Amino acid sequence: MILRELIYPGELHVLPEDISLTFDRMPLEIWFDEYQFEVDYDIGESGTKFLTVKELDIDLNNVELRYGYHVGHPSLRKEIAKLYGGNNLDNVAVTTGASEANFAIIAHLVGPKDHIIVEHPTYPSLYQVARSLGRDLTLFKLDWDNEFRPDMDKLRKLVKSNTKLISLTHPNNPTGSVITEAEIREAIEIAEDAGAYLMLDETYRNLMFDTPPPLAASMSPNAISLTSMSKTWGLPGIRIGWAVADRPIIEAIIAVREQITICNSAIGEAIAKEVLHKKDEVLAIIMKAVRTNFKIVKDWMDSQDWLEWIEPKSGVIGAPRLRKGGSTDELCELLVTKYRTFTVPGSRMEMDGYFRLGFGGEQEELVKGLEQLGKALKEIHS
Repeated sequence: MILRELIYPGELHVLPEDISLTFDRMPLEIWFDEYQFEVDYDIGESGTKFLTVKELDIDLNNVELRYGYHVGHPSLRKEIAKLYGGNNLDNVAVTTGASEANFAIIAHLVGPKDHIIVEHPTYPSLYQVARSLGRDLTLFKLDWDNEFRPDMDKLRKLVKSNTKLISLTHPNNPTGSVITEAEIREAIEIAEDAGAYLMLDETYRNLMFDTPPPLAASMSPNAISLTSMSKTWGLPGIRIGWAVADRPIIEAIIAVREQITICNSAIGEAIAKEVLHKKDEVLAIIMKAVRTNFKIVKDWMDSQDWLEWIEPKSGVIGAPRLRKGGSTDELCELLVTKYRTFTVPGSRMEMDGYFRLGFGGEQEELVKGLEQLGKALKEIHS
């Protein structure tokens, strides 16, 4: 028998010698399980502050709690399709968060003999799925010296004869870097020349400080757009995301969903539809708070002697690092255990030396959390 740590760290579970795990837990999510619910101040979350049903003022009394459409309710898909010029509801698959869409697309497109390129840093499942399935994976590294902007010449050199999928995330998680329309078009051209698809995670697109580029799926049948209601809209609890893509990709997502989740939550879909229906009104309120919070965190970072960052160009997260270098594990552990403040060490995202700093929450919580972070930095470095 061997001992393996499963489900919760620190608990030992006995597995037979001949059982191995195809999927490993993500260190980032283990960190969340361990600490996020044990703190007073959260400045590590990657989205805007979660909302309540009461705050949304949505009547859910007539929502039918039945099995839904495997590809998502038509009325919600129509609402989504309006955002993507040249696409209709047949090009939309509503999924359990963007993560399910990501899993389904990689599992379908990238076979055992195929190659995938994934931009890094990013949300870990975008590369962990490929690793767990044993696929040929190349990480397309974003560099500090280039302000975490994607270098398209570097990307082009990573393509192989068997490349089937290129995955980018912009605005980037966790650096806040952005991609231009010209860069998206070049990435699409690189994918098309390789006979591959470009998958662009656009989860933070609606949190752009400036005018966003066109949605990728509206630019080419070889482009796939991913997003969710979690980060921008403060609705991670409804678990609604979607992919917009060429019809064969949508059919593949449906096939995978029928083996896992079958359909979405009826309540989740109802909430998503209502919020998207009044998206301009809701987004205006959200962006006002985001801009105020960004100024707070920018002014705080500008005053720091121990930290530096590439200033985020959009979104609600940034990735500071210690000026003198070194791991941020000690800092983040001290924050949660003594100062009851949550951030995410870069080691949990294969980005050692950095940490994720979120500014999408309530202003008072952000101010207090930064105060606690300052105390922890002083304790360690003074």
